Amino acid sequence: MKIFVTGISTNVGKTIVSAMLAESLQADYWKPIQAGDLANSDSQTVRNLLSNTKTVIHPERYRLSTPASPHLAAEIDGVTIEKDNIIEPHTHNHLIIEGAGGLFVPINDLENVIDLIKPDYKVVIVSRHYLGSINHTLMTIETLWSRNINILGIVFSGDENVATEKLILERTGLKMIGRVEEEPFFDKRVIAEYADNFRSNLTDTL
Repeated sequence: MKIFVTGISTNVGKTIVSAMLAESLQADYWKPIQAGDLANSDSQTVRNLLSNTKTVIHPERYRLSTPASPHLAAEIDGVTIEKDNIIEPHTHNHLIIEGAGGLFVPINDLENVIDLIKPDYKVVIVSRHYLGSINHTLMTIETLWSRNINILGIVFSGDENVATEKLILERTGLKMIGRVEEEPFFDKRVIAEYADNFRSNLTDTL
């Protein structure tokens, strides 16, 4: 199973959720494009949060120095991101693939993050509660559906918002994989607890 993790915007918790999914399934992890903070990359964050010994953290295809949209970070570094050069790592394990920002974050002059999602991928959407998040969540879902991309489910991030979650789930019929609360910190123990909670909902859809 190949699971692509996308968010309704940036800074919604994709990396934390990716770690939880990887821990839950003891899956491999791959971030195709890292823009900025190379010393503390998302791959390194996930590595530091996992307890299992089965997960392999695969190297990024593009490591860009500037914390910006991938297309701009690549331009500053003097490179061009080419989708055909982003080849997923070979593995016999489940694979968690973390996107960059939302679906229409540009990776070059013509293509966006959504263009990295292959037909055999299933998408997990991370939706963080904020003013306007319903709109962003529903637009993300509609965009994926319009391209016939399979949505595995949704993870809500932030303090529970019953009205928002109820509306999104009822309108879309999507499965809620879980919710990530406003934790004071995330470490291996916390990630493992969430991974345990996510597991039944994940395995029911695999």
